[in-house]
Amino acid sequence: MTDEMWGQLRQRLRRTVGQNNYTTWIEPIRFRSAADGVALFDVPTNFLGNYVNQNFAEAILHEVNTAAPDIRRLKFAVPASVAVTAGAQEETAMAPAERPRTTHGTALTTAPLDKRFTFETFVVGKPNELAHAAAKRVAEGGPVTFNPLFLYGGVGLGKTHLMHAIAHELRQSKPGMNVLYLSAEQFMYRFVQALRDRKMMDFKEIFRSVDVLMVDDVQFIAGKGSTQEEFFHTFNALVDQNKQIIISGDRAPGEIKDMEERVKSRLQCGLVVDLHPTDYELRLGILQSKVEQQRANYPDLEIDEGVLEFLAHRISTNVRVLEGALTRLFAFASLVGREINMELTQDCLSDVLRASERKITVEEIQRRVSDHYNIRLSDMIGPKRLRSYARPRQVAMYLCKRMTSRSLPEIGRRFGGRDHTTVMHGVKRIEELKVQDGQIAEDLELLRRALEE
Repeated sequence: MTDEMWGQLRQRLRRTVGQNNYTTWIEPIRFRSAADGVALFDVPTNFLGNYVNQNFAEAILHEVNTAAPDIRRLKFAVPASVAVTAGAQEETAMAPAERPRTTHGTALTTAPLDKRFTFETFVVGKPNELAHAAAKRVAEGGPVTFNPLFLYGGVGLGKTHLMHAIAHELRQSKPGMNVLYLSAEQFMYRFVQALRDRKMMDFKEIFRSVDVLMVDDVQFIAGKGSTQEEFFHTFNALVDQNKQIIISGDRAPGEIKDMEERVKSRLQCGLVVDLHPTDYELRLGILQSKVEQQRANYPDLEIDEGVLEFLAHRISTNVRVLEGALTRLFAFASLVGREINMELTQDCLSDVLRASERKITVEEIQRRVSDHYNIRLSDMIGPKRLRSYARPRQVAMYLCKRMTSRSLPEIGRRFGGRDHTTVMHGVKRIEELKVQDGQIAEDLELLRRALEE
C-alpha cells in the first residue's frame, strides 16, 4: 500500500462516513507504513487516534483491504517528531480545562452562575420534589444510576435554578471536578467558532475532558444539523467515560421539534423529569421564603395578612413574575413610605395582575360546580328546580358573575336560556347566604381556589 493508494481510499471514505466526519476525523490521518499485516497511520493527537480507532476503524479497514488484502489490523500513532511539539500544544490547549481544579471551573463556565440559585433557596413542593431529589443526588458527585438527568418544564418553574444549584454544590464539595455549565446557544457558538478558526480539535479536547457537562435549554440546537451531530458525539464520548451529563429543555425530549431521532433517543436514555406547574401551596411557600430575603433590605416594612395569599392565587403562571411582583411591591412601599396592604398591592401591581389573570370560562365553572356537588351538568343547567340542583346552579351563576367578564344575559343563556333577572336573583341570594351559612362560604372559597389554579 502507498500514499497514492491511501489518497484514493480517502475519497471513497468521504462518501462512506459523510463530509463532516471525513473533514473532522479522516482528513487529518496520514499513511506511514505497512508491515506484518499492520497498516500504521500518523495522527495529530492521541485523542483523534483513539476516536478514529473506536468509530471508523472497521470502515477504513474495509477500504484498505480492497487495495491491500494482506492488511489485517490498523494502528494509529502520533509521530515522535510531532509528539514533543504536540505535548506542548496539548498542555496549552488543555490549560483552560485544568484551570477549574484551582478556580472552581470559572475558566470553562461561559454562562455565569447566579449566586442566589442554590438548593437552600429552592422551595420544594409536590410539583418539583422529584426534580429536586434527582438534582441533589447528582450534586453529591458520586456514581448515579441515571445518565443523563434531563429536566424539563415551562418558563419560571425552576429548571435553571436547579442547574445552577448543582453546579454550585459540585464546585464547593468537589473542587477537583471539571464542571462545565453553559447554554445550548453557547455550545453552538463555540462549535461554529471552532469550525471557523479551524480549531475543532481544541473544541473536542475541552468538551470531552470535563467531568460534568451541563447544557441549559437544549431545544435551541434543534434544527442545527452540524451542532446536533457534534453534541451527539460529545454526549456519547462522555457517557462512555462515565462522566455525568445534566440537560434542561422546555419540553420532553420526544416532543422537541426538529431534533434528530438519535439525539432524542440519547436524551431519553437516563432520567427524564418534568417540573410541573406550581400549585397554590408551592407559590405561597416561595413568596414566604422571598419575604424573609426582602426583610434584609427593608427591615422596617410590614406586610398585611392576606397579601401573600392574594398574590399566590392571582399570579399562577410564572414564578419569575411572582418573585418580580414581590420585589416591586417592597421597593414601591419603601419609596412611598407606606405599609404593604391589599390597597397598595392592587395599585402597585395592577398591570401584573391584569396580565396574569387567567381567563376562566362559564363552561369551566359549570363543570367544577357540578363535580363539587356531585350532580350531573345537564341537571344543573336544565329546567329542574329541585333545591339539590337550584343551589349549585346559583353558586355557579355567582362565580360566573365574579370570575368572568360575561354579562348577565350571556350567563343566563349558558344556563339553559334563563333570563338575566334569574341570574341577578341567584347572585344576590348567594351573597346573602355566604354571610349566613358557613358551608356556602367554604364551598365558594374551595371552588374559587380550584378555578384559579
